[in-house]
Amino acid sequence: MELPKILESRTKIRFQDCDPFNHLNNASYFNYLINAREDQLIANYNLDIYAHGKNNGKSWVVGSHQIAYLKPATLMETVTIDSQLIKYGSKNLLVEIRMWNETKTELKAVLWSSFVYFNLRQLTSEKHSDDLLELFDSVILPVEEDSFEQRVQGLRLQKV
Repeated sequence: MELPKILESRTKIRFQDCDPFNHLNNASYFNYLINAREDQLIANYNLDIYAHGKNNGKSWVVGSHQIAYLKPATLMETVTIDSQLIKYGSKNLLVEIRMWNETKTELKAVLWSSFVYFNLRQLTSEKHSDDLLELFDSVILPVEEDSFEQRVQGLRLQKV
């Protein structure tokens, strides 16, 4: 069975994560986007990164984030979050995560997160195992654009 390359879930924007204007706080976007990706990995690939870390002593740490805020997410709004692996190497991953309105007609935010595979016991970067590389190879969905800025511009111009 072929694994999905774009993972998708929905969530509701909660009061404690909003600013006085009832917009999702800028810093809270990261929590919503990364939490959705973690849940999607478990649901679609049976990959629980915390169990993986506990069992193997290796997991992924954030190398960097790039985010573009395009439209506000608002209090009690249901949003759709989709994500995909867009690039990987022997020790790293690059993931794109997008937040949309519930019907995916309005793009609210785009996040590129780079992750480094890390040995939690030795505190050094680590090469991905063959089974992880096989998973990544089966689900990677690269984007055409070479930079985050080009990607955001391209998404803004797309007609949904």
